[in-house]
Amino acid sequence: MAINKTIRPGLIQLRVLDLDKTLDFYKNILGLDEVCRTSDGRVCLKAYDEFDHHSVTLKLADTAGLDYVAFKVDGPETLENMKAATEAFGYAVDEVAPNTDQPGFGKRYGFTIATGHRFELYCDVDLSAKHPGLKNPDIWEEEPRGMRATRLDHFLLYGPNIAESERFCQEVLGMFVPEVCNTEDGSRMATWITGNNKPHDLAFVEYPQAGKIHHVGFYLNDWSAVGNAADLIAINRLKLDIGPTRHAITRGLSIYFWEPSGNRIEVYAGGYTAYPDNPQRVWDASELGRGLFYYSGEVIPSFLEIVT
Repeated sequence: MAINKTIRPGLIQLRVLDLDKTLDFYKNILGLDEVCRTSDGRVCLKAYDEFDHHSVTLKLADTAGLDYVAFKVDGPETLENMKAATEAFGYAVDEVAPNTDQPGFGKRYGFTIATGHRFELYCDVDLSAKHPGLKNPDIWEEEPRGMRATRLDHFLLYGPNIAESERFCQEVLGMFVPEVCNTEDGSRMATWITGNNKPHDLAFVEYPQAGKIHHVGFYLNDWSAVGNAADLIAINRLKLDIGPTRHAITRGLSIYFWEPSGNRIEVYAGGYTAYPDNPQRVWDASELGRGLFYYSGEVIPSFLEIVT
């Protein structure tokens, strides 16, 4: 449930290098449904257990990576208040008209945060034509495919000055910070942030280059679904990064790999229940290996170094 005014991350637009091959992955291996295509060739998709029009947009480009992420807030009043608060925080805000580049979405406000990432806020979005049942519903309307991703869950962003970006998420978006990792001098190295009971909606890692994304996370039902995802990674010859494994940070059950265009994907299950009145969990940078990969206690270099 949403605890604060920011309900969840509801939309992400990714750049991909080979639209057909990458789209086949998202539809037939990850298990998303194609919703529509835009006049400029972008493809909009959603997970089977999501109600909103779409949550993922793929855009053909020369480089892989992130265009922007958008957060759904709880209504028009909150949207206008957050616009004003964003401007007061010091970020210039632009307006995206309804039903323009993202079909089915109402008005959006966009801005760039300290890490160099574009964030957007919205409150209105159409109900998807294909959504979970509402009257005496079955567990699904159409049997899920592939990894059976249930929803867009979270993302990890790399960039400079994450302390300011963390503060923005708290002061303007009304989110809270269940878990952090600090360097020896007390500086913030990484932070996990949420607006609900999930252990994280997004995370940041301090990094010299702005605007980078480490991974996009999609939620699975349970540990056996993570194992099924591992089988599909092997069967389809996708490049594995690490896992199946478990995090101590967030307590998630996880596997990381790269989709055909080189964007890292995490499929994830479990995780603890977050409440804003819980004490914050704090990790030392020297213990980050155990925090990220509880079983091995070690971080492989690719995990920290490869971003798009």
